[in-house]
Amino acid sequence: MTQPPLRPPTTLQPRPKANPTSSSSSVGNQITVKTPLQSRAPSETRQPASARPRPAPITSDKAAVTLIRRVLCPQQTNVANDAWPIDELLPPLSSSNEVDLQLYTVIAIVVKELVYSWYGEITSDQAFVEEVIRIVAHCTRAVEGRLRKINLESLVFDEIPELVESHVLAYRISHGSALASQRSNSLRAVYHELNPHPALSPVPNPSSETLIAQQSRNEVDYRQMLVQSALAVLLPTEDLENACLRTLVTDVVAETILGKSVGGRVCEGWFVWTSITKLVEEVQALLKPRTTGKEMQVDSRSRLEKFGLLSERGDGTRPASNGRRSTLSEMAWRVLQYGYLTFISLQFVIVGLLTASSEPPRSWWSKKAAVDSPMVQSSEAPAVALRPLLDFKIFSLISSLMDLSFRMPWLSGSVALMQHHLIQSPFSLLRVGAVDGLLDQYLHHLLVTHFNPSLIPPVLSTIRTTLFPKNALPPPAPDPPSPEQQVEIRRRCAEALCALFPAMLHRAAGLSRQQLLQEVEVELDVWNDAYLNKHLAYQILELVMVRVLPEIGEKGVKELMEARGIEM
Repeated sequence: MTQPPLRPPTTLQPRPKANPTSSSSSVGNQITVKTPLQSRAPSETRQPASARPRPAPITSDKAAVTLIRRVLCPQQTNVANDAWPIDELLPPLSSSNEVDLQLYTVIAIVVKELVYSWYGEITSDQAFVEEVIRIVAHCTRAVEGRLRKINLESLVFDEIPELVESHVLAYRISHGSALASQRSNSLRAVYHELNPHPALSPVPNPSSETLIAQQSRNEVDYRQMLVQSALAVLLPTEDLENACLRTLVTDVVAETILGKSVGGRVCEGWFVWTSITKLVEEVQALLKPRTTGKEMQVDSRSRLEKFGLLSERGDGTRPASNGRRSTLSEMAWRVLQYGYLTFISLQFVIVGLLTASSEPPRSWWSKKAAVDSPMVQSSEAPAVALRPLLDFKIFSLISSLMDLSFRMPWLSGSVALMQHHLIQSPFSLLRVGAVDGLLDQYLHHLLVTHFNPSLIPPVLSTIRTTLFPKNALPPPAPDPPSPEQQVEIRRRCAEALCALFPAMLHRAAGLSRQQLLQEVEVELDVWNDAYLNKHLAYQILELVMVRVLPEIGEKGVKELMEARGIEM
């Protein structure tokens, strides 16, 4: 008797999706059809423990799929429906199955911990959860469409670095003023005057509980306003009219997600240092060569000597000769290694320049994005003012973090002069760093090649496992590290950063390794105060939201609601 073919459930109807953005397998490929058990021989009734499959880690993609099925599709968790991948059971959140897997895992965690904790005691109906999923899917698809229309190069490498540089400079000025005034709260007060933010006003004073409570209320109101403004733009009109649903979504996003991340330990200095250390370790793992000079030495012993089959009588008669031969071999291998690296680097640059010169200029892509943007109402595309990539603030930020203008003013001035001539040289042939110049095209080609959408799923997975360890809300925050532990965390971060610089750079700067370590530790104090770090975090969050949703930068929550025909 044949069984009818399996069909996906019809509770949530998804639409067809585009191909995944990366080469990794999709969610559907991670789920296999369960087949009935077959009879086996008596000798095969029990497998040894070593042959049994090990359970997948709790943060793996397979565990994430299981969590999504159990929380978001409880009525469909049976043998028949296990054959259907997640993208056929739930509506798509984006054009990538890998991104959807990470986003749906976060949604499942929030629903399990914050919604089912009270909603499950009232009813077992899944209509409310399905409505929430539908609304979230509508918002994420709208955000993805808007992200495709903004200039991500300028946002990531120019505007955000400019905010970080302003934070660093404001800290240094306020730190110097605090040392001069000898007052404990002067650092925060001066920084807030230089870099004010409404959510962090008034400046909290440990001796005044009233100021602390007032600042905390302002911060909560600010997060609520941000989320309400975003919902007023993204939500459908019929869902926006539902005040209960709007309030619930606002509280979950503003307090559970933003409040516990930006307003929580993410802005703590020890957390920032730990994150920098992990990032540097990842970079070192990518840059670490597979073999070193010592491993490439030539073994001059014969095979008989190597395996101990030849007498060792003559081992002590030629120590000097063996030492010279070993040194010469090591030097020869190092020369070959550096020569090969130089050849590969030149080949990479030349091929990149040739490839970049054959591609359309940046101005063409910018005009195309402006014409295709749904936010452009006129028939003529607006003139988009592009800046040269060489003039982006990411380079100025690197100089500010290293404090080159104070430590090496000659180097800072030389680099600035070279940058000026590459962009605004009086000779057109030398303006290779200007917009659509050869160097500008090459930098654009590097960004497009190395920063592509395939990096989004791993980044989302890292963020998910950091914010929600073990696929659950984090436990109550433990006591922060003691001052002695924080000093040790900062020192490990400084050691990791110093390991990135070769010894020749230490000598060129006129610093020993210990002196360089102390200088880096001083610079890491920029991230020591959580209150100051919140200024930067909220500014970056606000900048991203305004670029994605430009309407919230022009109108308030009440005006946005009235524009949708809804009264507050």
